[in-house]
Amino acid sequence: MYEHMVFFKFNEFLTPEKEKELLGRLNSFQDKIPGIKELTAGFNVTEEVENMKGFTLGLRVTFENKNALDNYGPHPVHQEFVGSLEGVIEDVVVVDYPFA
Repeated sequence: MYEHMVFFKFNEFLTPEKEKELLGRLNSFQDKIPGIKELTAGFNVTEEVENMKGFTLGLRVTFENKNALDNYGPHPVHQEFVGSLEGVIEDVVVVDYPFA
């Protein structure tokens, strides 16, 4: 299996409504993209504000195998989400790793 984690940092143009819309889109991935075994997404509620570095939304996806992870990037649902970030995203951190 493969773990895929993404952390989003948004600019000042992100509205609370848009942030909720993005979270809803992320949470819909599991029903729309094959190969996802588990998915969680949510707003950063850490009390370690000095370590947040402005990243306010997180995504964790467990894929059944490397092929599923590879197919996720170009999948139309994922690409539509990426397009919806235009104008509001400042930075993104992505971490992928295999595990047993």
